[in-house]
Amino acid sequence: MVEEKTVQNDLVSNPVEVQIKYPVSEKILNTTTDSQKVSALSLSSIRAKKALQESNKSFVKEEVHLPSEPFNTTDMLLQWNKYAQKLGDKGFRIMESLLLINDPVLNGTAITLELPNEGSKIDFESEKNGLLGHLKGHLHNHDITIEVIVNESLKQSKAFTPQDRYNRLNEINPNLELLRKTFDLDI
Repeated sequence: MVEEKTVQNDLVSNPVEVQIKYPVSEKILNTTTDSQKVSALSLSSIRAKKALQESNKSFVKEEVHLPSEPFNTTDMLLQWNKYAQKLGDKGFRIMESLLLINDPVLNGTAITLELPNEGSKIDFESEKNGLLGHLKGHLHNHDITIEVIVNESLKQSKAFTPQDRYNRLNEINPNLELLRKTFDLDI
């Protein structure tokens, strides 16, 4: 039901009539008696609307039991990598690299991912809901949560001198020292 009200504009020399339509709930109108009509903009109609909202809140929502099957780390990593591959195929290379930058750690149903900086975390948070939906659906467990940890302590030192470069390469591959001694090479 729509209540119509005519408003006359007194500010203009030529009065203009404007019809304004206000939606009025049937239940609000039924709460009043026929002899007592309530304006849509009155305080009593606001009270009636609040009473209607309170009565609607009393309805209990039916509980839905979502599946929570157990899963292991390999199942989770398989689905994680499939989702990253799907993002890569769609052209979202940055998100794919963020998902593959580190292997996530599984703690019960909580997944912890370590990212190198705050910017990466912000980018990851934008795609987090899609990833959660994929994991919850494919692993049949709706208790899964993802926590992101920013670890900015990983700083790489630049090797400027040949000795620094050699030391850095030797850390990566210790067989380099054997190669240097075999061919009697200088640094």
